[in-house]
Amino acid sequence: MLRFYILLGFAFLFFHLHITGDISKYINMRYWYLSFSAIFLFAFLTIVQLIIANRKKPDHHCHDGCCHPHEEQRATWKKALHYVVFIFPIVSALLFPIATLDSNIVKAKGFHIPGFDTKSEDPFVQRQFLRPDTSIYYGKDDYDDLMRKELKRFSQAPSLVLNDQNYLKGIETIYQFPGEFSDKEIEMDGFVYHDDTTNKNELFLLRFGIIHCIADSGVYGLLVQFPDAAKLKNDDWIHVKGKLSTIYYQPYNATIPYVQVESWHSIKQPKEPYVFRGYDN
Repeated sequence: MLRFYILLGFAFLFFHLHITGDISKYINMRYWYLSFSAIFLFAFLTIVQLIIANRKKPDHHCHDGCCHPHEEQRATWKKALHYVVFIFPIVSALLFPIATLDSNIVKAKGFHIPGFDTKSEDPFVQRQFLRPDTSIYYGKDDYDDLMRKELKRFSQAPSLVLNDQNYLKGIETIYQFPGEFSDKEIEMDGFVYHDDTTNKNELFLLRFGIIHCIADSGVYGLLVQFPDAAKLKNDDWIHVKGKLSTIYYQPYNATIPYVQVESWHSIKQPKEPYVFRGYDN
């Protein structure tokens, strides 16, 4: 019967995550139907397991007038460990609070721009920072064609307004073609991150993005430069408006895009702080 309760637990877990909306903290909502279908799959398997459990008869092996249940002989510590492995994610997801990724994660993992931090030996160096890179999901020609389409779409707009729907596409396109967006107006939201390399009037404005699931999440955004020093703390959420330009950033020995801030104001953390990568053209 323990298998029945485990399957029931998984069915309830997926149901709970969808009802509360917390499923978006784990996966790109483009794939919501996969996790939603898991509710019905686990419910079906739960019913099947219940039927099997009710039909199953005790398996006894008798010899010399003495019977020994085989089920008890197989109940080893290995089987118990297997059950713990399945029970733990159910218990942890239902009882432990869901933590929102913030600047502490950025600081803990280290901060760099992919392709520029070539001397790092950090095992997490492949984790994406600042610059989204979806080229690994395409062939070279297909990726180049996709980026050209995005460049045409964003460059033709009078101003660049990054929102929840286009944030990752916009940031990736800006990094791919920084010179094409010089002096273009931009508006964006994000949380503040002060790096050891930034000046008093500079900071990084970031958002955590999910490509497929939380395992491949990264933190993406732009360096922003204020006319004067802004008294902002890590994880403060702000809305900025300014002009895009490029700057040679000495700490990374690279030219990167940045925002010359013209106006800004504080905002509350969005109900959905993460942004997701869409693949529709």
